[in-house]
Amino acid sequence: MPMPAMPSLVPPRPPLQVVLVRPQIPPNTGNVARTCAVTGSHLHLVGPIRFSLDEKSLLRAGLDYWASLSPQVHAGWPEFEARALRGQIEKLHLFTGSAACSVFDARFSPGDFLVFGSEQAGLPPALLDAYPDRCVGIPLVPGQRSLNLATAVGIGVYEALRSCR
Repeated sequence: MPMPAMPSLVPPRPPLQVVLVRPQIPPNTGNVARTCAVTGSHLHLVGPIRFSLDEKSLLRAGLDYWASLSPQVHAGWPEFEARALRGQIEKLHLFTGSAACSVFDARFSPGDFLVFGSEQAGLPPALLDAYPDRCVGIPLVPGQRSLNLATAVGIGVYEALRSCR
């Protein structure tokens, strides 16, 4: 008996916006790029970025999916706010381990910005303090501290896609 075909994903319009703030590990960024490509999401990289976008491990993790992406690179958060966010605070979702709101309770809409911090430090405290009502977290069992960045992005993107339907 043949296997049924996997259903296709129709990305929301406008597409989701995945934002990595100060990414540090090239393979994680490559994996996030791959998630963005397969979900039709846009990728924003907010500096400072501690590696080259031509780095071999970044490209290897993203495989041939880089060809379908045009990541926007921003020197820092102020530039991102001015060029991409443009005052749309209601579309902002800051992923942090210290959020009171679960990703499963958050309301997502097409075009939302899903913002993730660096692998070691997370999002800057000043950013979390500036938008405390825009923070969401991924629930973990007690005693565990974090997920891998690429895994967290995958969970966030697919939950946002599910709730946009």
